[in-house]
Amino acid sequence: MAPGSFAEYTVVPAKFAVPVPSLKPEFLTLLISGTTAYISLKELGDLTEGEKVLVTAAAGGTGQFAVQLSKKAKCHVIGTCSSHEKASFLKSIGCDFPINYKAENVAAVLKKEYPQGVDVVYESVGGEMFNLAVRSLATKGRLIIIGFISGYQTASGLLPVNAGALPAVLLKKSASIRGFFLNHYLSQYQEAMMTLLKMHSNGELMCEVDLGDKSPEGRFIGLESVFRAVDYMYIGKNIGKIVVELSHPVISKL
Repeated sequence: MAPGSFAEYTVVPAKFAVPVPSLKPEFLTLLISGTTAYISLKELGDLTEGEKVLVTAAAGGTGQFAVQLSKKAKCHVIGTCSSHEKASFLKSIGCDFPINYKAENVAAVLKKEYPQGVDVVYESVGGEMFNLAVRSLATKGRLIIIGFISGYQTASGLLPVNAGALPAVLLKKSASIRGFFLNHYLSQYQEAMMTLLKMHSNGELMCEVDLGDKSPEGRFIGLESVFRAVDYMYIGKNIGKIVVELSHPVISKL
């Protein structure tokens, strides 16, 4: 949550510290990814039972929580991912309809399976996926933007390709788009963390961690492996939250 996170040690004000029952990397997944999903869906999603929720990059660090929390709200969850392995993971955490965009045409699948559109989109990819999400909204649909990883390395992904048509698309559906930045909701942070920790302790929430065991050069250990972990994230190979072990028992996360 503070600058200088890629370090072996750091100092934070005590008021920002959250007590955890033990020292394990799973808890790192909740600090930003878990709380982002929890607070954004609670404040902006207005989820009700039976609604259809589309989660992009659903097998990633924050997508995994959007899927599980939407299921706890008794919604029907669709998740996009990039491999059969990720699709299997999504099914294991309750996703009703995984879509492997490397093997299927997401737009065609959504149009066929959900002709009336989806009620909520939890979007973190940007670019064409954002455009697709907008087009897939149902009447009174809500799209929550929590990131745009496709544009982090370049200028692309910052704005929808068809930005000029966006007002008309939203107007025709009485739909809405809202951005979410965790720093603007810090007053709810402690409550979110404690709720998520309790859910995890009770076995109600899976916190998937990717330590890099399946990366070409193996597990991410030491500061020198951070650049490998970042590259691994950008090529979309991770399942769950990437965690880099710095010097036991100190760990960092991406």
